[in-house]
Amino acid sequence: MGTRQPTTTALEEQRISVRAKLAAAWTSFMFLYVYVDILAFFKPGVIDDIEAGVVWEFDISQTLLTVFLALMAIPILMVVLSMTLPARANRTTNLIVASVQVPFAAFNAVGESWTYFYGLGVALEVIVLALILRYAWTWPRIAPSVTSQEHETVRARQ
Repeated sequence: MGTRQPTTTALEEQRISVRAKLAAAWTSFMFLYVYVDILAFFKPGVIDDIEAGVVWEFDISQTLLTVFLALMAIPILMVVLSMTLPARANRTTNLIVASVQVPFAAFNAVGESWTYFYGLGVALEVIVLALILRYAWTWPRIAPSVTSQEHETVRARQ
């Protein structure tokens, strides 16, 4: 009777397209962005302020909520745009939008008393934005195609 040897099977590594990586990263960013805001409702006094018509230092108004919606729409739209824009426009759009979002994310922690909570939220958002910038910046390029004339020259030399 022989001893059983464990069999190890290598897992298949499938390439993930840059588009899918970007869409996943924007989705992650969006969830962080939303959950920091949702969890902030548990801070003492936040709900009372909302009921009194104030968010942070701002009076709750249609304009304020429209601005909040527009800001939230950015990562939401980036999920779709990352999957649908042509490569060159996709890369450029992701580089610009993620670059603008980095200081915006950091600004959200300014003046907050809950530094651990907001610090972690901002740090995680900035890490995801850095991944987005890296994926977009290192977008693979295709080698220029060999024209038929160059191909014939190479074949003739052989």
